[in-house]
Amino acid sequence: MAGSSSLAAGMAPPAALTQSMPGLVRIDPTPLFPISPYLHMQFMEPLGVTDGSVEACWDYDAGNWRSDFIEAVQDLAPGAIRWGGLLSRYYRWREAVGPVAGRRPMRNYAWGGWETNRVGTAEFVELCRRTNAAPILCVNFLSDGHRYFARTREGNRTGDAREAADWVSYCNDPDDTARRRDGATAPYGVKLWQIGNETSYGDAGFTRSEAIAHTIAFAREMRGRDPSIRLIGWGDRGRSDDPAIWAADMLRQAGEYLDYIAIHMMQQIPQRQDTVLRGRAYQDDPARAWAELLEMSHGIEARLLELEEVVAAQGSQAGIAVTEGHLSLAPHNANPILEEWLTGAYHARALNTYQRHGARVRIATAADFNCTRWTVAAVRMQVPRGVSYLTPAGSVMRLFGRHNGEHAVAVTGGPSDLDMAASRRGNRIFLHVANLSYDVAAEARFAIDGCAITGGRVLEIAPERPRQVVTQDQPNVFAPREKPIGPGQAVTWRFPPTAVSVVELDFKQS
Repeated sequence: MAGSSSLAAGMAPPAALTQSMPGLVRIDPTPLFPISPYLHMQFMEPLGVTDGSVEACWDYDAGNWRSDFIEAVQDLAPGAIRWGGLLSRYYRWREAVGPVAGRRPMRNYAWGGWETNRVGTAEFVELCRRTNAAPILCVNFLSDGHRYFARTREGNRTGDAREAADWVSYCNDPDDTARRRDGATAPYGVKLWQIGNETSYGDAGFTRSEAIAHTIAFAREMRGRDPSIRLIGWGDRGRSDDPAIWAADMLRQAGEYLDYIAIHMMQQIPQRQDTVLRGRAYQDDPARAWAELLEMSHGIEARLLELEEVVAAQGSQAGIAVTEGHLSLAPHNANPILEEWLTGAYHARALNTYQRHGARVRIATAADFNCTRWTVAAVRMQVPRGVSYLTPAGSVMRLFGRHNGEHAVAVTGGPSDLDMAASRRGNRIFLHVANLSYDVAAEARFAIDGCAITGGRVLEIAPERPRQVVTQDQPNVFAPREKPIGPGQAVTWRFPPTAVSVVELDFKQS
């Protein structure tokens, strides 16, 4: 519940009193760094027989995206949507453009089955336009060095630098004849492109030196078609014979061509040998599952700190791009805990971590995008028709993404159970808050240095039960509730256990 202001509006509290206020959260409104609009991106990939994520959201009767899917994505409001993933190793973009009747089906080598290619470049860009998201295209990077794709039963599935550059021209050249022949006279204007996907994972692909050399070649060809595009290069670790992170050498040798260096935050896995986060064991001890999830969340910051140090050591201005990432719990991509509120604070802490590191982190995600069965996604769909709705990860991303400032600001103090990130837009402060306690409420008092709080509101997701689940029959159980707060020089709020909230505070100089 909301508390009243602790001091009358316009009356500045003495410094000694301010310091002694229990649970005081102090906000310095001085802007620190711009917050990227791509911190709540989504990742979209056709998933074959494992999960009809793309085919299932296309309405073949209407010849368009499912209306319920579009409504859900517009509600989610992702800053960007990425097309690619493992798909990029065998994706030939020309097979999915032009007249639908002439599009060649594609075998899905990673996920099984076949893809119709009914959704291609034009349809993907249209989805991004309708949902106000920036498109990110991941190119076929010589199949990331996996030679198998050059000799499949269906032919050579490897794409070279010329093919990637032709895709840039198709999307961005106003005079591109192929796109104009396909009915799009205006360019698509795709500015974000990724070179390489999980290139360092496993031993079957490129070595580090090969990946760097090919990255330079691809970047030169692609930039030659459109110098304004922004390129994402691969920088993670993975090969058993080369365990070091690749970002240092990638930036040192190819950094002049790259705007971002990418990793995937996939190995968010339980740390305890006797974990309850496997299968349905968590249902017998949800409080322990909650504690384990929070233990795991520290790994995200550890990886970011490592990469930030590497980037800084190169004197590079490249941003960090976490273009894939989600909780990795058994059974693979389908643990039912991911549809329960037990994971809400974990996702909130992950997003807060990315924003706190936003001086360097420019692209990030906490979930895959759309799925019919997987629970690692932000959007779930009932098939063949029905309801599209947001998972806990999607609900937290919607809340934080829709209610955020333009510049980060500093926030200090407060109850130890509250995980917070702060930002500002004009004379409004946005606080993203997760109560990490499973069973104890936390009361905080908010004060903005040198300012009086003139009013505000709290948008709060606080289910009565941590095991509250979202389903197609109750798709809105994690919709936030809005409550007023303030005014006052310092205002108080009590955060229920497990709650994830946005506190918006309007202010003026005292």
